[in-house]
Amino acid sequence: MLRNLGHPADAWLGAERCRDAAEAAGDPLLRGYAAFARAGAAMACDSFDRALALAGRAIDDLHGRAGSAEVVGTLQLLCAYASRGRRNLDDSRTWAAAATELAARTGETATMGLYFGPTNVGIWRIGIEVDGDEPGRAAEVARGTEPAAIAAGFRQVFYYADTARALARLRKDREAIRFLLTAERIAPQHVHTSAVAQETTRALLERAQRQAGGSELRGLCERMQVA
Repeated sequence: MLRNLGHPADAWLGAERCRDAAEAAGDPLLRGYAAFARAGAAMACDSFDRALALAGRAIDDLHGRAGSAEVVGTLQLLCAYASRGRRNLDDSRTWAAAATELAARTGETATMGLYFGPTNVGIWRIGIEVDGDEPGRAAEVARGTEPAAIAAGFRQVFYYADTARALARLRKDREAIRFLLTAERIAPQHVHTSAVAQETTRALLERAQRQAGGSELRGLCERMQVA
């Protein structure tokens, strides 16, 4: 939560406490979860090398362990994102493919609040592709993903916000605005504090004409304090 609300330093402290608790419990799955938290916090600081190292090592540690599929799959998605951040497209897609294959076996899950499964893999892939400057591919993944399959707003908001970014880059402004407004209804605190959502909204505002954005876009800009 701290990471997603723009507090990377606090997120790192929280992740470190998560690791301490996992070590005290002596639970390998909790150690894997803590590695996910630490790698995610590192990624929030654009430390993709560190994120990849933490997540990759945790995957190795969980290899062959029963009941670890959901944690491993989530770590694979994080590795895919970190690899894309390192501009290693082949590795990113290899990791994403591995997570996709694993999700096909697990189905939709809610284990440890990770919600690993085909839907969440799709949501992660949208973000990976749009951040990798592949908005067309991101929009294609979005069309095949149904966010309502996950009963968790904190994951649904990423679907709508990241798809909005892809649509905005494809100059499909009306759809992008609609998706941003949906994301805001689900989790306004995420949209209002997200630097990438603000960037998208500002881009839409700069090229909006009255018929393209209208009062809805202007209202969103006011709530996000985007001038």
